[in-house]
Amino acid sequence: MRLMVSGGGTGGHIYPALALIERLKELEPDTEVLYVGTHRGLEDKIVPAAGIDFKTIKIQGFKRSLSLENFKTVYLFLKSVRDARKMVKEFKPDVVLGTGGYVSGAVLYAAAKLHVPTVIHEQNSVVGVTNKFLSRYVTRIGIAFEAARSQFPQSKVVMTGNPRAQQVVGNKTNYSWTELGLKDDKPTMLIFGGSQGAPKINTSVVEAIQNFNQRDYQVVFATGQKRYQQVMNQIGDQNVGENVVIKPYINNMPSMMPKVAVIVGRAGATSIAEITALGIPSILIPSPYVTADHQTKNAQALVNQNAAEMIKEDDLSGETLSQAADKLMNDNDLRHQMAENAQKMGMPDAADRLIALLKDAKK
Repeated sequence: MRLMVSGGGTGGHIYPALALIERLKELEPDTEVLYVGTHRGLEDKIVPAAGIDFKTIKIQGFKRSLSLENFKTVYLFLKSVRDARKMVKEFKPDVVLGTGGYVSGAVLYAAAKLHVPTVIHEQNSVVGVTNKFLSRYVTRIGIAFEAARSQFPQSKVVMTGNPRAQQVVGNKTNYSWTELGLKDDKPTMLIFGGSQGAPKINTSVVEAIQNFNQRDYQVVFATGQKRYQQVMNQIGDQNVGENVVIKPYINNMPSMMPKVAVIVGRAGATSIAEITALGIPSILIPSPYVTADHQTKNAQALVNQNAAEMIKEDDLSGETLSQAADKLMNDNDLRHQMAENAQKMGMPDAADRLIALLKDAKK
């Protein structure tokens, strides 16, 4: 298959695309892929590092307020569509996949106007602006949350899940908590606010440290690279128990996750895909700083199935975090039931489902 992929800006648009590409090349080693992104997005570093052919176009998003910049945005969109048309004509893809971000808008629009089969993948429960725009032009649409279905033309939509789910399930691990000086025979909770860390989560964990010190379960807390020293300064001369480990970042997260009893973190689409595929009970703290509050809606989907607890950031404190942690970590039966419920929501074959959709679009 000759596959053109476009998606960028954030890891939530890029990593599902890379997971899909990885699986497709496993199944069809002669697959040729061209990834189209921007210089400004994370994809500019991540995609070439993965050994994938990468080209860029220049584009930017609309300002929500009246702004002269929006005239420039329109100009750049029209120019990027022309540039994308050239790339499509040169590469001659069998199908074009868009995973979100402004750049995919230009690429998928250009491909659709050239009558090349096109597929978009929506990772969230609330549909992004770009995918909403593209939905009237593309051939097929893959979704990861049932709540997204009603926001698209019904006849085009197929539930595929998020390809990251299949990637993490396929990762075999012999990880041991002894690597962090912990014990393998005690349940361990992972607290992770994202690669940059989340200030409110970090502060709440610092407030809860003395409670965690006294528990029979273990806690691994990743602060985020840039916020580690700030957290250690906040802890000051407080005692940190032997059952609590604080790290700036977890480099081998895919190996560690299958060993986690409960995960505490944000409710981004990739995180939800991973924890449901692996069947991990979770305490979700949605970021209030995302478009249309979509992380709250992502988290609510799990809460509705008794697969997760949710704490709104406004309600987050050392006390509320400690209470939610104790509720899950001290009740093996509850954790087991939540794990089962989470796994029922998971899509461990999500990449294969999306590949099938790409092939269906080609027909």
